[in-house]
Amino acid sequence: MHREMQCFPWRDTALAIMVAGTCALSHARAPSSAAGSGESLQLKMTMPQTAFSSSANTDRSVDTAPIRVVLSPQLETTLVAQIVGRITTLNASIGARVVKGRTIVAFDCGEANARLQIAQAEHAGAKETLDVKNRLLQLEAAGESEVTLAAAAASRASASIALARAQLRQCNVPAPFSGQIVRVHVKPHQGVNIGMPLVEMISDGPLKVRLNAPSRLLSTLRVGTPFQVAIDETGKSYAAKVTAINARVDAVAQTVELEGNIDGKHPELLAGMTGAARFRITP
Repeated sequence: MHREMQCFPWRDTALAIMVAGTCALSHARAPSSAAGSGESLQLKMTMPQTAFSSSANTDRSVDTAPIRVVLSPQLETTLVAQIVGRITTLNASIGARVVKGRTIVAFDCGEANARLQIAQAEHAGAKETLDVKNRLLQLEAAGESEVTLAAAAASRASASIALARAQLRQCNVPAPFSGQIVRVHVKPHQGVNIGMPLVEMISDGPLKVRLNAPSRLLSTLRVGTPFQVAIDETGKSYAAKVTAINARVDAVAQTVELEGNIDGKHPELLAGMTGAARFRITP
């Protein structure tokens, strides 16, 4: 055996070279395999995170804090007395519906009728005087100044008729628009003075949503911006849109006044109801 090793010393050397090469190859492959598994693990860890980020970025909008709102009619007014008189007819009660042009309050118009008759009589006399003066002018029995004065008197009498008729029209107070009576200030046969409130009324139709939104939302608010309104009295939520934005910001409260309309028809809603509005904005 020893002799064989002596005769073939190259065999040990070749065996050592083969072992060293095998170890070097193993060490070379190990980092590559580790790197590959690391890349695979990193890919597996990264892919769900990317998918989550993509789903999170699809909708980044948030709801604003609740903003108090009040429902208001499109039109509302207070009818007042334009003459001094006594009420003879009162066609008004709380909640009553009225149509445009219907007489709500009527006054005793005896004095106004008498003034109209006086004006008509004065006009008739002034017109007759003017005709006489014109005939005398043709006969050269009157001067042009007399005719001019007679014409002025006739015009003044005609104006008196127009004034009496205008005062007579004020004896009846008609509804300026179709709507409902919400308050009655007077009673039948009551005497009133000029400017005294008679009745309050609001119009029919959809209601306005009025609110004061924080001024920091102006960058995202436009006419037509949708929002949700939750009404306290009904317990329901309604879709609405902004219809008007005030041109001035309240510097003290840092708010801006908005108006909106609720979509659709909702007979359960009444003027004066309150609630909260929420806008959906993207930060």
